[in-house]
Amino acid sequence: MCCLALSAAFIGPRFALLLVWIFGDRVDLAFDSWFWPFLGLLFLPWTTLFYVFAWSPGGVDGADWIFVGLGLALDIVTYASRSATNRARQAY
Repeated sequence: MCCLALSAAFIGPRFALLLVWIFGDRVDLAFDSWFWPFLGLLFLPWTTLFYVFAWSPGGVDGADWIFVGLGLALDIVTYASRSATNRARQAY
């Protein structure tokens, strides 16, 4: 069960960001080129997804940065839990 939850947390935001990118225009409006959202898709998917949702035509400002920071915290937790799971498996 833990592996299923970890897999969903790891793959879920990437899948959601990919769907938003393919079927919408918010990613193209929030970023100037394809390079930064692609890097976000690979390395910081929660942060990139939350940035896209927080973005408005005036940019991200004020309390919206807290929302983006929550995405960064989720990325850190996802990577940390994956690392802890790998260490626990190696201990056995």
